[in-house]
Amino acid sequence: MKWERAGLVGAAIGVVAAGAAAGVAIERATVGRGMRRRAQLALDAAGPYGSLRGTPGTVLAEDGTELYYETDEPPPVPEPDDQPPAPPTRPARRGWLRGRRAEPGPGAGQEADGAPRPPVTVVFSHGYCLSQDSWHFQRALLRGTVRAVYWDQRSHGRSERGRDQLAGKPATIDQLGRDLKAVLDAAAPQGPVVLVGHSMGGMTVMAFADQFPEYVRERVAGAALISTSAGKLAAVTLGLPAFGARAFRVLAPGVLRVMGRQADLVERGRRATAELFTGVIKRYSFGADDVDPAVARFAERLIEATPIDVVAEFYPAFTEHEKADALAVLDGSPVLVLAGEKDLLTPSAHSADIAERLPGAELVLVPGAGHLVLFERPEVVGPALATLIAKAADGVRAPVPQRLRDLTVPLDA
Repeated sequence: MKWERAGLVGAAIGVVAAGAAAGVAIERATVGRGMRRRAQLALDAAGPYGSLRGTPGTVLAEDGTELYYETDEPPPVPEPDDQPPAPPTRPARRGWLRGRRAEPGPGAGQEADGAPRPPVTVVFSHGYCLSQDSWHFQRALLRGTVRAVYWDQRSHGRSERGRDQLAGKPATIDQLGRDLKAVLDAAAPQGPVVLVGHSMGGMTVMAFADQFPEYVRERVAGAALISTSAGKLAAVTLGLPAFGARAFRVLAPGVLRVMGRQADLVERGRRATAELFTGVIKRYSFGADDVDPAVARFAERLIEATPIDVVAEFYPAFTEHEKADALAVLDGSPVLVLAGEKDLLTPSAHSADIAERLPGAELVLVPGAGHLVLFERPEVVGPALATLIAKAADGVRAPVPQRLRDLTVPLDA
């Protein structure tokens, strides 16, 4: 039985790593392990990636799991005379504006009674095997322009290991949607919100919309769905030949279950074969070959920090994720759908399908970029998010600092 399990593990790794193996073999033959380790340490120190911190907070999920979040507070709201010209008035459609006069409306950022309107809060949900630090580049760009909340999904980053999962219950995307609701209630109890999700985080946003449509109608002013999918992930080929893709789909669930039960042994093997996994991570994270080595190492470090048993717990949830119908809840609000054209994990065709279901959405496909487009092309992702946030704030007539407007770009250019 042990040899059979070992064979399954070897087969799965062989299928996933086929594209990277040749280059890794050459590297191992020419570069010493000690030298590689010194290079990794130098890259870790080369940039401040993942070092940005905000005001910490925690909230308990429905099963008692402690979820960790951080808040970056906005700049002071300017006096009405300092505001840019108000956009054209429109009928109010958000719950937090119900009962207040909107036509003709007060100036931007101002209530009918002269009190300041609450600013937009932007809530960032990260992807599988990552953490809130994966938003480093966007956080650096937006800091000081908008109120933002960054949180670690259960069992990731600084959040507690999922208690349901420790008790043997499966991880589900629906549960992540309810976790997001707990974070929203704690970190953004009032005012309009913009929901931003990358990969699994985008699925979390969809699950939240599916379960809390009234909240979306009343409070959500906009959404960004980055490198994500509304379903049919079981058919993704991962860039492998047809035979390899079929083999991976058959083998992966069982192999990961076995690996999750032998986490200590697997983690030791993971460290011993770090060079192989470096190649795999690079292939499935980035579309270009010339990614800054310090950025590639940052992504590798985040992924390495996710325990193998957590990887195993969450993997089955993706094949069960089907939330195409939930997208209708977001229709009518500004939505940004963005993906790298060379994404192998959630192919850009999935983003195009999302945009097709949301006729008013802005679809941005980034040439040459892979799944971690927010690492690879931050100069595209950051301004696109700033543009969405400003548009969402204008839609509910919330204050928009000029510093945020200065970052906006025409998305249809």
